[in-house]
Amino acid sequence: MVSAMDTPRGDTHSKMIGYLLWIFGFTGAHRFYYGKPISGAIWFFTLGLLGIGWLIDLFLIPGMDRSADFRFKFGAYDYSVAWILLTFLGFLGIHRFYLGKIGTGLIWLITGGLFGIGWLYDFCTLNSQVDECNRLDSFSAERES
Repeated sequence: MVSAMDTPRGDTHSKMIGYLLWIFGFTGAHRFYYGKPISGAIWFFTLGLLGIGWLIDLFLIPGMDRSADFRFKFGAYDYSVAWILLTFLGFLGIHRFYLGKIGTGLIWLITGGLFGIGWLYDFCTLNSQVDECNRLDSFSAERES
């Protein structure tokens, strides 16, 4: 018998995006994407554990993807879209506009992602931010019905 704890809440993260970020894995990008900021930072500062951890991660991505699907809430805000926006336009705060955080989006836009520090902060917290927005969105939808 399968319990609710054995079933993911939805496909929140994409293996394809994970593998694309793995190409830059020596920076820890795929680990940040799957909600592992501590090991992402370690990969960043050690170049993927001198390339060894980076190669091993090629085989660990399916497990990281499955774990992220269990951990984070599926909803209106797409994790992959948010991560693409953060990765390529994060210093402009476009990912924050996407999440409906207009005030901080404007601050990021004017200050270059709070001079890069806010951009780095968002690499560590974006999954939690999207998760929170999805939970609030589903809570609002439940209250309206």
